[in-house]
Amino acid sequence: MSSADFEVDLTNCDREPIHQLGAIQPFGFLIALSSDWLIKRASVNVADFLGVKAEDILGTPMSDHMAAETLHAIRNRLTLLRGPDAVERLFGLALRTGGPRYDFALHMTDGTIVLEGEPSAETPDADTASTIRAMMARLDATDKISDFLREGARQVRALTGFDRVMVYQFDRDGSGTVAAEAVRSGIGSFHGLRYPASDIPQQARKLYVRTPFRVIADVDATPAAIMPERDEQGEPLDLSLSVLRSVSPIHIEYLKNMGVGASLSISIILEGKLWGLFACHHYQPRCPDFERRSIAELFGQMFALKLESRQREALARYEIEARATSDRILASVAGDSTLLDNPDWLGSMLGKTVPCDGIAIYIDGKIATSGATPPASAIPTLVRRLNAMTSGRVYSTDHLGDLLPQAREYADVGAGLLAIPISRTPRDYVLLFRQEKVRTVNWAGDPHKPASYGPNGARLTPRQSFETWAEEVRGRSEPFTDAELRVAEMLRASLIEVVLRLSDDAQAERQRASERQELLIAELNHRVRNILSLIRGLVRQSHDTGTDLNSYIKLLEGRIESLARAHDQITQDNWSPAPLRRLIETEAAAYLAGKASRVKVEGPPILLHPHAFSTLALVMHELMTNSAKYGALSDSGSLTVELSIDQYGDCFIEWRERGGPAVQPPKRQGFGTTIIERSIPYDLGGTADIRFPLTGMEADFCIPARYVAASETEVAENHAEPISTLAERRDPGDAPVLSGPVLLVEDSLIIAMDAEDILLQLGAERVTVAAGVVAALNEIENGAFTAAVLDVNLGSETSLPIADALAAKGVPYIFATGYGEQFQAPDGHASAQILQKPYTAANMGRILADLLER
Repeated sequence: MSSADFEVDLTNCDREPIHQLGAIQPFGFLIALSSDWLIKRASVNVADFLGVKAEDILGTPMSDHMAAETLHAIRNRLTLLRGPDAVERLFGLALRTGGPRYDFALHMTDGTIVLEGEPSAETPDADTASTIRAMMARLDATDKISDFLREGARQVRALTGFDRVMVYQFDRDGSGTVAAEAVRSGIGSFHGLRYPASDIPQQARKLYVRTPFRVIADVDATPAAIMPERDEQGEPLDLSLSVLRSVSPIHIEYLKNMGVGASLSISIILEGKLWGLFACHHYQPRCPDFERRSIAELFGQMFALKLESRQREALARYEIEARATSDRILASVAGDSTLLDNPDWLGSMLGKTVPCDGIAIYIDGKIATSGATPPASAIPTLVRRLNAMTSGRVYSTDHLGDLLPQAREYADVGAGLLAIPISRTPRDYVLLFRQEKVRTVNWAGDPHKPASYGPNGARLTPRQSFETWAEEVRGRSEPFTDAELRVAEMLRASLIEVVLRLSDDAQAERQRASERQELLIAELNHRVRNILSLIRGLVRQSHDTGTDLNSYIKLLEGRIESLARAHDQITQDNWSPAPLRRLIETEAAAYLAGKASRVKVEGPPILLHPHAFSTLALVMHELMTNSAKYGALSDSGSLTVELSIDQYGDCFIEWRERGGPAVQPPKRQGFGTTIIERSIPYDLGGTADIRFPLTGMEADFCIPARYVAASETEVAENHAEPISTLAERRDPGDAPVLSGPVLLVEDSLIIAMDAEDILLQLGAERVTVAAGVVAALNEIENGAFTAAVLDVNLGSETSLPIADALAAKGVPYIFATGYGEQFQAPDGHASAQILQKPYTAANMGRILADLLER
């Protein structure tokens, strides 16, 4: 199909068969040969080079028109062709012995050998390798990518001699920008101008990948037709790989409108895709010789390799940093799943990798936002739209209004979107928003396709004006790059893994609950035995004082109160950070009474989070018990506990006993020793090192920074109030507050047992204990109660359904919580009394008495 057979209009301009125009540029000739080297086709200008007309040369052997040694060289080179798009070159061969020399291009198409020739340069380059090496050295000397592109343009201009050489980079939408330029002075600059996608149709882009070099020597030259135009099958010759291929009339008109007399383009191909072009313009006819054009083509390929290498290196650095950020996010979320609901924290972490102006988190219908984001009411609509299209993949856009028309209302804060799904079904999302970036785009002329009308309807007309045409772009953000999308996909996969792991953990929690309960019972039994043994020792020591009975009772009572204070330390600060120093000093006071000065605690004030504080309370209790029984505190020795925090925020505890009896390692591994050695590594991920030199037991512990709440003196002093003493407890002779059976809902076994004892002391006939909602509802259904005490938080559930059931039966109840003033009873239970933990007979009796009076 020739150009005459194809009328280009606005409906088919992207399908113009530019590879089948049936003609070549006249600065060379073309001969098509059969496999037995008979001439099948020839360009009409072949007589200018071979002295024989095209119609006379058809059907004759090529050996009749070419020197034997030249034909032999061409035959040999044909064997080197590899791949469907391969083109071989030969330089400086004579058509006839002693005649002028020619350069040849050789390729195969549909079983036909295509030979193209043009006159050789009079002074060919002698050292191509040195030329390329020097050009590469100049590229390597550049640092910034902008300098690299500009130097590439300079090298191509020096090599080809064209008036203007541009590095033309394609955008995602197919348009292109002049990213760098080398230009002859006095003809103006195109640097920074943008050209619409329609300037280079899709079929032309495909040819730029197959044939990475293209020259148009003279826009006014008359093409040389190929004879015959069609073969016996009615097909024109495919000129996709031809170096002399004629030019589309539309493109010729386009170049003439720009005032260009000749052009040359070198494809810049990265990872098999067309990244851009070296676009060269000359304002007079110009045709560099074939050898110089081949050097330029080789330079373009090496330039692309170096550009790809630089981009890969930058991408590798970026992805390494992104992976480190991802690992920090995953490690943090795995340790504290609530961070996934914290947009401020997640935004600060992700913002280091994928810059954004705001972040929204949508999980289980709950919405949390931070920074510049659309209103929360708009997020569910956006999520529904994403669910209908993304199929669980990362999605990005720099123009959210195209996806969701309602988004145009908040384009100022959410023009661009990167959506990262973090679950499978139902889909939850992390949404990164970018604000509108109002900018002016300088087009090389009006980017809209102009059309003229004639007898055959609308016909495409190339732009006639290339004056700068400015356009203000609104409603769009800075686009998300391919590298950012790859990082987002990496984050998506990792976050889904964490979410699924957390879901599996939640399902396994019921199975582990019974195991934890058994551990708590064993722990309770162990502590009860220790306490009873210690009380027995206190009774004996007090009896040895020889005092009268009243003094003996008073002394014994004081020592038991000291022991009780040490025991209360386990739960005293269970719901807020508590001071480590007070824990140690209270434990020491319980054992040494007036001799507590033998224990010295040194170092800065340190607050520990509840979980770590509870674990440390058990460890310190066992250490102090052992020291009082067998170590330095059992004799006249001393104990020094050194506290410190390192540069990473980890807390270190050094336990040193001196001056006591000679120390021997324990002969068996008891439960107490297990708590000392394994609690901190197992529960907190820290370290524990226990040693038994003769001079006194030594122990070193490390508490990870995530469990250290603060170390400032003023904060620690605010938590330095003494724990509740037994003086606050009810006296045995006080009148009963309760009567009848009482329901106690508490998920901690040790705390439940303590509360049960208090309720019985307050006069309850019987206390029924339930650890969860289901068990409590069963008890309410099967029995009657005069009152109920409900712990608000029961692990993964709350006691509100229990309160509803009690209210329906008219049973008075109180809520118990360790959240202090922060807890607010929900609607329907606003009048309920609030009991602050820890439980004591005094505070529980006072609130229950008030409840029953009302």
